[in-house]
Amino acid sequence: VQLQASGGGLVKAGDSLRLSCAVSGITVSGHVMGWFRQAPGKEREYVAGISRSGNGITYADSVKGRFTISRDSAKNTVYLQMDSLKPEDTAVYVCAGARSFSTIRTREHESDYTYWGQGTLVTVSS
Repeated sequence: VQLQASGGGLVKAGDSLRLSCAVSGITVSGHVMGWFRQAPGKEREYVAGISRSGNGITYADSVKGRFTISRDSAKNTVYLQMDSLKPEDTAVYVCAGARSFSTIRTREHESDYTYWGQGTLVTVSS
């Protein structure tokens, strides 16, 4: 199983970025898929998740209204559209996959996720 995140970079506050997570070995439609991030000196935190059905989506309060998670089952890829970026969004962003019996619920805890990618760095300057 491989999850390869890409799309990170250096941007200014207010800019947008779209992260991609190309998945192999599992299907994005058969798992809960999530994005987490870890800022320097801080613990990893949940950002967004999408359920197996694609209809259940949750976000951390800190990104709600600015970030959008989506997926393309045909490409087996998960995306994170990030708009109105702030310096506090600076972090390494990692995608992850979780097994789930539910088709409509997401997962917000690290311990629920089995599969992890390596991450992509997003730096937002003020």
